[in-house]
Amino acid sequence: MVRTMSLLRALIGTARLVRHAPRLNAALPPDDDVLLDVPDERLAPALIAAALADPEPAAKLLATTRDGAEWEARDRYVARLATFAYSRDEWLTHWLQAAPRDPDALLVKAELAVRRAWESPARAERLRELGPLIDAAAEACPGDPVPWRLALDHARGTHAGHAAFESLWEQAVRRSPHHYGCHIAALRYLSAQWYGSHRECFDFAEQAAEDAPPGSLARVLPVNAAFAQYLTGSGPIPEDRIDAAADRGLALSAAYPEGDPWPAEVRNLLVYVLVQRGRWAEALEEFRKIGPYATSFPWALVGDDPLNGFLETRDLVRAEVARTIPLRGKGHGPDRGAGRERGRWTGHGRPGRSGPGGHYA
Repeated sequence: MVRTMSLLRALIGTARLVRHAPRLNAALPPDDDVLLDVPDERLAPALIAAALADPEPAAKLLATTRDGAEWEARDRYVARLATFAYSRDEWLTHWLQAAPRDPDALLVKAELAVRRAWESPARAERLRELGPLIDAAAEACPGDPVPWRLALDHARGTHAGHAAFESLWEQAVRRSPHHYGCHIAALRYLSAQWYGSHRECFDFAEQAAEDAPPGSLARVLPVNAAFAQYLTGSGPIPEDRIDAAADRGLALSAAYPEGDPWPAEVRNLLVYVLVQRGRWAEALEEFRKIGPYATSFPWALVGDDPLNGFLETRDLVRAEVARTIPLRGKGHGPDRGAGRERGRWTGHGRPGRSGPGGHYA
């Protein structure tokens, strides 16, 4: 009897999937339209020019963020420019030759150097050599929190003690109390993978999210804490706190337009946590809001092919939602949160992988 009921449920689930999947597919961009780490309209011209060894658009872009105190955008653009310079740095070399003391050029140089040092087998030793470079970037623009985000990452990699880290943290928040990048750096330091614990990580993230103003990316810090726990795969995971973190993430996502590239990384991260919690309907809604904007984080840390991981997870979510819609339903999907009662994806990483990979760094 039990075996018969299991077969019946499987047959009904398959029928629902076949009936409703096409309608759910129509709400999402086709696989071929999804792109990884698409630059926004401000960054794209700078990257195109950099490919031609011309640093001027990048210099103008970063100068604009500095003059306007657009610290979140500045942090994001510096990171993307350094990623580009990792394999093609002629434009950065030309920029530094023409303006060796330019605060923006110094910041990209420091970001790139820290990135390369983190990937070295002699990480701590390489990072220790970069202290003066980070100091130079900080001194070139005293009000900028981004060099202090670099300093916090640097401190983590050089095994700095709590007192030293707290001193750097004070400098960072003095410049921008809710800067997302600096808070992420602190969150990683406090994670169980580094120098803290699951509880410290969540406590910090929840307090920072509570203190952050509406619309601030810092509101999703608990989602980052949840991801850190899933990534390490160790220690008890407080499910009520993870659901509360996801709820915060959903509230922030709702404050931004659908298909907006700015919160795309946050939405990609939120989807991962929602899937881990089996909140299929909400995950599908976030995939709809993401549109074509897949991001390397978090998928690069849980699989070898970030874009494929994104697409496979989207397929899984779509299938799970289709299975919950009555066979004669109209295909609008279950109510918000219904997926929590239908079981959850208990794997880590993308479907088909047995565990997480990479570093939360």
